[in-house]
Amino acid sequence: MKIAITGATGFVGQRLVERLQAEGHELRILSQRPTVAQQLTGCQVFDTATETSWLAALEGADAVVNLAGEPIAEQRWTPAQKQRLKNSRVQTTRALVTAITAATQKPQVLVTASAIGYYGTSETAQFTEESAAGQDYLAEICQAWEQEAQAVTVSGTRLVTLRIGIVVGPGGAIGKMLGPFKLFAGGPIGSGRQWVSWIQREDLVSLILEAIANPSYQGTYNATAPQAVRMADLSATLGEVLQRPSWLPVPAFALEALLGEGALLVLEGQQVLPKRLEAAGFQFRYPDLKSALQQFLP
Repeated sequence: MKIAITGATGFVGQRLVERLQAEGHELRILSQRPTVAQQLTGCQVFDTATETSWLAALEGADAVVNLAGEPIAEQRWTPAQKQRLKNSRVQTTRALVTAITAATQKPQVLVTASAIGYYGTSETAQFTEESAAGQDYLAEICQAWEQEAQAVTVSGTRLVTLRIGIVVGPGGAIGKMLGPFKLFAGGPIGSGRQWVSWIQREDLVSLILEAIANPSYQGTYNATAPQAVRMADLSATLGEVLQRPSWLPVPAFALEALLGEGALLVLEGQQVLPKRLEAAGFQFRYPDLKSALQQFLP
């Protein structure tokens, strides 16, 4: 297949590219950093700074995967950073949909990322795909993000929206926790009672591949493993796998000082269930956190 990808240089995108290349697909990478994208992927790269590149990349493509977005929890949420978080998702998706609509040979499917931040945060509620949107800023971003993607259905392209949880793998949010644990200084963040809804990176990539190939996949899916965990349990499991103690907590105020408003996503969390994936019969290779961690940790 001919597959166009945004966000190919990210934590999930790089692994997706590797697996698609292994299957022999022709990849077209859309990137605002074309030199970096070329070095990391070795694929044909289109510079998103040029409007004609969008149409050139999408014309005749069989599928599009949209993973673009500024990292959520790497910088303090200043007003400018909040706007970058939103623009990097909403504007990219708008440009994709515009190009798909204009294409003579339109892609059959658009698989687009969203996030479980759509639901807001709660220590007690359970969220499925039918749950209402939250009221915080990330929920606002997710709603606008998904609304832009929804417009592609008018052109006849199948849309699959994945509300992605914390991605477990050798990088991302979990990767940032490894350093303190290896130094015997690991522990839960905040109260430890907040829910962490997660998915192993290999399972997420498999889900994207299934969404591309299987025409029965349509609409919105929670891309989370069946077993959400509390932060304290995540910390204990990480300590067990690394054979390190997990008793030294990270106080809430430290994270708030680092991320500002963005700290609430980590400190409050949400329990999100993959109801539609389970109904579709999707098979998780890593349904429990311990096996998910052991896949990439020694």
